[in-house]
Amino acid sequence: LDFTASHAIECFRLYSWWWRISLSMSAPSFRPLYDQIKILITQSLIAGEWRPGEAIPSEIDLAARFGVSQGTVRKAIDELSAENILVRKQGKGTFVATHSEERTQLRFLRVLSTSGDKEAPKSEVIDCKRGRATAEVAKALELRSGAPVYIVKRVLRFSGRPLILDEIVVSAVLFKGLTAQRLNEIQGSVYSFFELHYGLRMIRAEERLTAVSANEETAQHLDVSPGTPLLCVDRIAFTYGDKPVEWRRGLYHTDGYYYYNELA
Repeated sequence: LDFTASHAIECFRLYSWWWRISLSMSAPSFRPLYDQIKILITQSLIAGEWRPGEAIPSEIDLAARFGVSQGTVRKAIDELSAENILVRKQGKGTFVATHSEERTQLRFLRVLSTSGDKEAPKSEVIDCKRGRATAEVAKALELRSGAPVYIVKRVLRFSGRPLILDEIVVSAVLFKGLTAQRLNEIQGSVYSFFELHYGLRMIRAEERLTAVSANEETAQHLDVSPGTPLLCVDRIAFTYGDKPVEWRRGLYHTDGYYYYNELA
């Protein structure tokens, strides 16, 4: 096992985060009991007790484990299901949600054609290289400035048309050995790849949208003229415990398509 000092630092940071949560659980608070159970279940997911796609114990077993009523456990699971962390399957039980399922592979894809259809794009990785985290990325991913990262550039094609130019940045410690070849061999979404090979499941994302114009490099990749209006989508994706693990900037050419978001 190649366990470097960087791994040790990352493990210590995760342990410190987990320990702070444990302390908050033991301290007097007004947190509802079901919410405390929700945190305990999430801690088990962080520890890898139940992997994506695996079944978790029954409500009765969890109630006995945590010393609470089955109703309290059910409410905690209901909340985790609403957050797409767990998924109930009729007659089978409750499972850890996974990006490998067809119905969830495109969950984070917000681009629809003007007909309203959502299609799976074809990913073409342009580059994947090691670099250093900029101040912006370091702040977003809670890394030190200059920390080692992988920087991925790719084009997403819809019906053969290049519509999105992505820049994806992730920690080199968490995503060891990432290469363009491995990314180009993905069958499914990049998030299902991260989940399968690195054990990191993206459960939510925060996005910021701005209007920009295409520079010469972007125009070349998206087959548009320099100065063409584009939609810039900055994303931070989080795994269990609200830990940020991916920074992404997507430049969208929305001719014939639109960006869709549902507000609940």
